[in-house]
Amino acid sequence: MSAAAPAPKAFKPLMPLTEAWEALREAVQAHVAPGGDLGLKLEQVDSFEALGRVLAQTVTSGVDVPPLDNSAMDGYALRVADLAASSDGALPLSQRIAAGQVGQDLQAGTCARIFTGAPVPEGADAVVMQEHTEVPADGRVRFTQPVKLGQNIRRRGEDIAVGQTVLTPGLRLQAASLGVAASVGCAHLSVFQRPRVAVLTTGNELVMPGQPLPPGAIYNSNRHTLRGLVQATGASSSDLGIIPDSLQATRAALRQAAQQHDLIITSGGVSVGEEDHLRAAVEAEGGLQFWALAIKPGKPFVFGWIGREDGSRCLYMGLPGNPAASFVTFLLLVRPVLGVLAGEAWALPQPLMLPAEFEWPRADKRREFVRVRLNAQGQVCLYPHQGSGVLTSAAWADGLVDLAPGQTVAKGDRVAYLPLAQCLHPLATQCQD
Repeated sequence: MSAAAPAPKAFKPLMPLTEAWEALREAVQAHVAPGGDLGLKLEQVDSFEALGRVLAQTVTSGVDVPPLDNSAMDGYALRVADLAASSDGALPLSQRIAAGQVGQDLQAGTCARIFTGAPVPEGADAVVMQEHTEVPADGRVRFTQPVKLGQNIRRRGEDIAVGQTVLTPGLRLQAASLGVAASVGCAHLSVFQRPRVAVLTTGNELVMPGQPLPPGAIYNSNRHTLRGLVQATGASSSDLGIIPDSLQATRAALRQAAQQHDLIITSGGVSVGEEDHLRAAVEAEGGLQFWALAIKPGKPFVFGWIGREDGSRCLYMGLPGNPAASFVTFLLLVRPVLGVLAGEAWALPQPLMLPAEFEWPRADKRREFVRVRLNAQGQVCLYPHQGSGVLTSAAWADGLVDLAPGQTVAKGDRVAYLPLAQCLHPLATQCQD
C-alpha cells in the first residue's frame, strides 16, 4: 500500500487594504503611546529652523497682531468729519508718519501723510490711498473720491488677539505657520523629534549607479526612491546599504538597525522565493503581524517588529522589490505610519472624484492603484505601462487612481484620484476645523 500523498500547503488569504490600515493604525498608536516602545520625545527648536517639524505644544499669543491700528495703504489719514466740513474737499498736511514711527494726535482740520503699516494717529478714522488724492501748488491735499469711516485701516488685534491660540499640537509646520509663530514673537517651538528611519535594500543583483553593470545585475533604484520618500515626509533617513541574499547577513543587519531607529524599511526579499530571506529573518529577530495584501501592485508587503537588546521593539515594514510597487506601498502604508511616529494624527489620503480620460476594461480581483496624471481639462490620464517594475510610471504621474476589486472604467466615468502631494502630506491638504 503506497503512502498517502502529502496535503497541499495552505496559503493564507490575502489581507484587504482596509484591514491592513486598521492593523497598522492600532499597532503604531500603541507603539507611541505612553508606556509603549517608542514614546514620542520633544525638543525645542529655533522657529526659524522648524519647517516641516510637527508641533508638540500649543502656541498662544501674548500680543495683539497688529499691535496698533495701522494703515493698509500709502496715503493720507484724516477725520471724516473734517473732510465733510471742508468747502473744497481739501485739508492741510500736519505730519508725516512712516512705518515703525508713532505719530502725534491728529490736529483738527488736518490730514497726515501715512505709509503702509504705520500706526494711524489718534483722532483719525479713515485712510485714503494716495491714488485718490491731488496735491496742488498750495500744499493742501485734495481728496477726489468719497471717503468712508474706517476705510483702509487694519484694526488692532484684527488678525490675532492677546491670549488667542494660534497653532495647535500635531500641526506639521509649513512656511505660513512659521510666519504666524514669528508674528506673535515666538522664537522657539516645542516639536516632536523626527522619526529615525533605516532604509535597507536587498539583492545580490543590485549595483549602485556609477559602478560597472555585470551580466544579470541591475542598478539599485529603490535605494534612491525610498530615501527620497522618507526625506520628503520630514523623517530622518539612514541609508544602510544593500543586504546580501543571506539569512545570516539579513538577521545581523536588522538586529543592528533596530538599536538606533524607530522604523526599518526594506525593499525586496519579502516574497516566497528561496533567496527571499527577510520574512524568516524578521520572525527570528522579532515577529510578523501580517503579510501578503490584496492590492496591485504591492502584494508582497510585510509588517512586523524587530526586538532590541533592552526588550523594546523597532517597527519593521518590508516593501516589494519591484520599483513601482515599492513606491505605491510606501505612499499607502508607510507614510501613514511615519505620520504617527512624527507626532501627527493617523491620516489617509482622501480621493477626489474626477472624470477618466482612459478605459480600464480588465478588472482585477485585487484593489488596484494605477499611476495617472491630470490633463488640462481636469481629466485623469493613464500611463500606458502599469507593470510593477515600471518606475517611469511613478516619475510621470501626479497621482494614483484607486480601483476597487472588479472595477472597470469607461471614458468619462468618475474615478477616485489620489494626488501624490496628498499621499505624502495628507493632513496638510485636508480641511482642518
